[in-house]
Amino acid sequence: MLFMVIERFRGRDAKAVYRRFRAEGRMAPEGLTYVGSWIEANFDRCFQLMECEDARLLQQWVANWGELIDFEIVPVVPSKETSDWLLPLLDDEGEA
Repeated sequence: MLFMVIERFRGRDAKAVYRRFRAEGRMAPEGLTYVGSWIEANFDRCFQLMECEDARLLQQWVANWGELIDFEIVPVVPSKETSDWLLPLLDDEGEA
């Protein structure tokens, strides 16, 4: 499964987060895969796409960063997969 992780740096202190990252890496448990990330221009939030089959791995990872970051985790599905699934259903719309 894919998860969009929205991170809010506590105290807007991106430097503390990057210091930890430089010293210790991502600290993700085995089985939790980093896909990509994007940082807001004002350093307020980071958006990370992560992948795993066991949500407990996300919990373990969040616990490693909890004093520096507030997390929001949203399960997501790629648009292409949603479109492939949904478009055939649209043909039936309105037919009774």
